[in-house]
Amino acid sequence: MGFFKDDFYSTKVKRSSRETSGSWNRPSRWGRQNSALKIALVSSLASSVLVASLFYLTVDRPKSGSAAPAISSSVSGGYDTNEAIISAAAKVGPVVVSVINQTQGGSSNNEAAIQEGTSLGSGVIFLKQKGKAYMITNAHVIADSVKLQVVLSNGTKKTATVVGKDTITDLAVLETDDKGINQIADIGDSGKLRKGETVIAVGNPLGFSDSLSNGIVSNLKTTVPISLNQDGVYDWEEEVIQISAPINPGNSGGALVNLNGQVVGINSMKVADTSVEGIGFSIPIDDAMPIVDQLMEHGKIKRPYLGVYSMDLSIYLDNKAGSEDEAPSDDGDAEATPDSNGDDDDVPAGDELVIPDGVTDGVVVLEAVGPAKAAGLAFNDIIVSLDGHPISSTLDLRKYLYTKTKIGDTLDITYYRDGKKGELSVKLVEKTENDG
Repeated sequence: MGFFKDDFYSTKVKRSSRETSGSWNRPSRWGRQNSALKIALVSSLASSVLVASLFYLTVDRPKSGSAAPAISSSVSGGYDTNEAIISAAAKVGPVVVSVINQTQGGSSNNEAAIQEGTSLGSGVIFLKQKGKAYMITNAHVIADSVKLQVVLSNGTKKTATVVGKDTITDLAVLETDDKGINQIADIGDSGKLRKGETVIAVGNPLGFSDSLSNGIVSNLKTTVPISLNQDGVYDWEEEVIQISAPINPGNSGGALVNLNGQVVGINSMKVADTSVEGIGFSIPIDDAMPIVDQLMEHGKIKRPYLGVYSMDLSIYLDNKAGSEDEAPSDDGDAEATPDSNGDDDDVPAGDELVIPDGVTDGVVVLEAVGPAKAAGLAFNDIIVSLDGHPISSTLDLRKYLYTKTKIGDTLDITYYRDGKKGELSVKLVEKTENDG
């Protein structure tokens, strides 16, 4: 038996229908086809209703009164990046200032010059207290300063003074009166930045005040070699945030902000190469603020002092090899690199440097003063390790001193003198202005 009753579906005919007026009335072909079509239509409709009912009962549906999420063609995931940038810019704009540095010898460090003897940079207002306002900027922005002014976002000019500066980290703090200054920067957390995150650089590029450029975080930690004395010799390394937002002359000292309008970096430099575009660098705010705190408290950064004027052994060997190729009778004196205290000197004439076999890296002592001299270091000693940590260059020596030791520590030095290995200990003292 099928789904329907046999009497309806079966081709059999009831006995009573066999006779009409004494004859057999056979159903026509069209009548049978028409009945089958009706049956198929009814079956299909019934099945559709059944499936729809089951779907309605089993599938989760929005609660009554809830609206479907809106989708905008210009917004990804419901977040409008353009509006976030506009909001962040409005928040940070009033706390970024232009810094006008009047010098005696013309524009300094390639910042944007507005007239002879004047250069421009940027700064960020981070503190107001006791009638004063304080700004972070770059140390190179205020180099060789005779007079400093800051220009607020509304055009107001104010005389500023230097609270403290540090050339190693390229940071400085300026002070002015707080009249007309109503906002300070919202300091963020650079440790929470993510690669690819949108950021905004705010500053005074090329003299265009209150300018914005946006980009992304290209690298969270890029190590950039720096020549402190601008002599082409790298004697420090800065760990910075690499960004695609352009950093032009005058941007230095300005703010790098996230889309919440929080300052996450202090813009410091740009790769100066005609073949390179869209690469900028910013000092992470997490690294900058401890330096700023020390500058506010002491006016400088207190660092341990060793007391050696030095040059890299590799540079000595390169220069010696070059001079021997050109003139065998020449001793091959070389120009010294800055020592751990940032000074320069020339390799003095004197006894021949004795280099043990296999020693190619180290730091040659050109002169020992202060603690180093008192401990027994002397001219032509080759320092190869500090506290057992290998030292291959003046940069290594300076970085170890400034990041691994503190004032009052005793530093164990391994060195070679006249080809013989020796060890001594030096008690580190505080570096003073007279120490260079």
